[in-house]
Amino acid sequence: MTEVRLPFTDRTEAGRLLAERLDPPPGAPILVLALPRGGVPVGVEVARRLDAPLDVLVTRKIGFPGQPELGVGAIAEGGEPVFDRTLLDRLGLTREELTGTVAAERAELARRVEAYRGDRPPPDVAGRQVAVVDDGLATGGTARAALRAVRAGGPAGLVLAVPVGAAETVRGLAGEADEVVVLAVPEMFYAVGQWYRHFDQLTDDDVLAGLAAVSRTAP
Repeated sequence: MTEVRLPFTDRTEAGRLLAERLDPPPGAPILVLALPRGGVPVGVEVARRLDAPLDVLVTRKIGFPGQPELGVGAIAEGGEPVFDRTLLDRLGLTREELTGTVAAERAELARRVEAYRGDRPPPDVAGRQVAVVDDGLATGGTARAALRAVRAGGPAGLVLAVPVGAAETVRGLAGEADEVVVLAVPEMFYAVGQWYRHFDQLTDDDVLAGLAAVSRTAP
């Protein structure tokens, strides 16, 4: 097993290392669902190594009104909004006050689903082994929303796989998946990007190129 040294060179290297740690049950076909945009290059390497189909699971952060970088929740395609109730209470904010924000994020989520998948329906996860892949876990809001959306579809098994994550977040997500695979849980975690030498902002075209690079795209 290759030793993990931080920072990773880029998401591609991180994906290759992550793929080495995944060990799906023998004979159980696995579906890789990457969270765009950053999770796609990681998911490409995982899908290649496991000879698995790859698709995206689109998520959107629900930001605090007027301060959108502060995530108070998240939503995933096929799922309902998942809120950080502790943070909402601390901010004195109700779900009803976020109705407009949630509607805007639903619209952007729908736009991205159409851009990435077109008319193709989302993959059926019922009875399948599913690996949800991202490039890292900071607060874990989008990962939680993604896992709950997949779980509602009745998979046979559900794994969350990421190269790096904040310790508290990793612990908090343990109950959302059957297994959480994380290569590194460094101290003093501020942001996912600090653990990559190259952490470029990706575009929709980058996501489409990543999906096209894997021959077995999920039907």
